[in-house]
Amino acid sequence: MQPQVTYPPSAPSSVSWLRFLGRHISLLLFLSLALAGMVGTYWYFSPTGEPGEVLAMAEPIAGLNAPIVKTVAHQPVSQRLPQSPGPVKIGLIAGHMDNDSGAACADGLTEAQVTQQIAERIASTLLAEGINTEILAEFDPRLDGYTATALVSIHADSCDYINDLATGFKISGSPFTDSTQLSICVEEAYRNATEMPYHPNSITPHMTNYHAFREIAPGTPALIIEVGFLNLDREMLTTDVDKPIAGLISGIRCFLDK
Repeated sequence: MQPQVTYPPSAPSSVSWLRFLGRHISLLLFLSLALAGMVGTYWYFSPTGEPGEVLAMAEPIAGLNAPIVKTVAHQPVSQRLPQSPGPVKIGLIAGHMDNDSGAACADGLTEAQVTQQIAERIASTLLAEGINTEILAEFDPRLDGYTATALVSIHADSCDYINDLATGFKISGSPFTDSTQLSICVEEAYRNATEMPYHPNSITPHMTNYHAFREIAPGTPALIIEVGFLNLDREMLTTDVDKPIAGLISGIRCFLDK
């Protein structure tokens, strides 16, 4: 007769679960923290009704074609201001000053006298308005690399009688720097102030290739103007000189406003 084998009673299931938890407590703690992190991340990045930016997927992938929403915080819009230009400075060349007489009349009136008077009157007016203005000689050493908001060289035409059409003014802007706006302003203002005709077809190579254009710094708008003929326009350039002066000042102001 074989002996009867008896087994100890089975341990309660609750004890087995406790033993399991005890052996895997670190794993369970990690899973709990990971779950909490996922829930927190989902809650933080979920849209809350604030303005959002939707990043649409270029090629929908099966099962992943929902838009991704990213919340963007409100930010004030700042306007970038344009760079402030440098201080305004106007340069005036009194034609032939400190060099020679220029065109000369039989009674002694010279181009240099006329241009210097006009330049001095313009400078006086602009300086009184707070605009930095300086007068330069024809071949002033300061012209080498000269920088300014604008440079205007003032000259006058011949004192000889040519014909009845030899009256009026002409302007040539620097070909080395865009001087279009300066030329337009001075031409229009001078014509309105003096009511003199404009002669663009009589502009000479000495004007288009004026020496100061090649000497001043690139980027300085410049022009040369023949304010009139010392023969037929003599009264305008001497007795009634306020009109040419007013025209040049108005042209410079127009350019500064532009």
